Amino acid sequence: MSTEIEKIITMVQDGKVDAAKASELIQVLKDRESGSNVSAKSPIYADKTLKVRVVSADNDNVTVNLPIKLVKVVLLAGHSIAASIPQSEKYVKDLDISLILDAIEHELDGQIIDVKSANGDTVSVTIE
Repeated sequence: MSTEIEKIITMVQDGKVDAAKASELIQVLKDRESGSNVSAKSPIYADKTLKVRVVSADNDNVTVNLPIKLVKVVLLAGHSIAASIPQSEKYVKDLDISLILDAIEHELDGQIIDVKSANGDTVSVTIE
């Protein structure tokens, strides 16, 4: 299944599918593998979005919205890919991805990160 997920991630990177469609495809793969047609998560939480907001003092703003279903899959795939690349291995070897996945499994909600720097930059990560 990991090869199929990597293909879906490549399709997102190439702009062939959007994140929501990729999330649906990955969920279908997971359901097919487990033999289930029903997601174990409540539909309300499964439809939530991870929102990352960066506002700099220089007005260089970044907004990222990712479906929570896609976040989990990308975390798993991305961590294993990064761990196998020598240049990035040192950055992810001590990263406990299971803590993040556990938070998602237990339906973490609300603001996760709120950083305000001395020069006026802010970073906010929430699940809504």
